[in-house]
Amino acid sequence: MLPAALGVFAVLSVVLAVIDHRHHRLPHALVLPGLALALTLLTSAALAAGEADRVAGVWGGAASAFLVCLALRSVRPAAFGGGDVTLAALAGAHLGWFGPDAVVSGLAAGFVCGGAAGLGALLAAGRRAEFAFGPPLLLGTWWALLRALA
Repeated sequence: MLPAALGVFAVLSVVLAVIDHRHHRLPHALVLPGLALALTLLTSAALAAGEADRVAGVWGGAASAFLVCLALRSVRPAAFGGGDVTLAALAGAHLGWFGPDAVVSGLAAGFVCGGAAGLGALLAAGRRAEFAFGPPLLLGTWWALLRALA
């Protein structure tokens, strides 16, 4: 079931990255069902494999990523959208399968990618530059996931 969860997340990642890049929004109508499906698939995979400790990792990864990004949103709501917060939970669930180090490294990589994207947007468009944070967050997440799978 882990391959199914990662496959669904891969497809959803592409769809969400394109939507966020084009429209600067991450629709809850896609992210929340994706999160519910991820939690279901990853929890089922952990239980089927007899690795109940991974269940805590999946749920804890989702919750911790959500809470970190929710705190950032409360500091700068105009710069960090609600869709980014829920996307972080979705990413955190998948990263949580591989443990807390994967959650931290995936989020950190996403923020590094986001910083690079923000700097590029600033250099290209000046102070009024805007960029979508979803694609960098997903890039960092996938970097950490592929590293953990290797």
